[in-house]
Amino acid sequence: MSDFYCEQVLKGLTPVDTVQETDLVLAYHHTRPSYPVHIVVVPKQHVPSLEELGDGGEELLTEVMRVVRSVAAQVRAEHGAACVVTNLGDYQESKHLHVHVLYRGDKPEGLG
Repeated sequence: MSDFYCEQVLKGLTPVDTVQETDLVLAYHHTRPSYPVHIVVVPKQHVPSLEELGDGGEELLTEVMRVVRSVAAQVRAEHGAACVVTNLGDYQESKHLHVHVLYRGDKPEGLG
């Protein structure tokens, strides 16, 4: 599947637990989380990647980052830490811009 977000999530074929939503962006708990807190933020229109913004352009990227910022602040406030990650190239399994907001669990000894 080249675009899980357009083909499944945004069509409602894969139900998700919404964290935050605007007219242009959806943030939800990952359907198969790899971390104690694993939230995915996606634009509602197809945007290929962080490098390739397609028709969404900088304006849509700004809205995506506004939601990422808000969600990351919520995660940090609740857990004391947050990690924000996006992937490019071969690391990007689904060819639709998506940003992971994570709380990975206990912080390494000596941090925080």
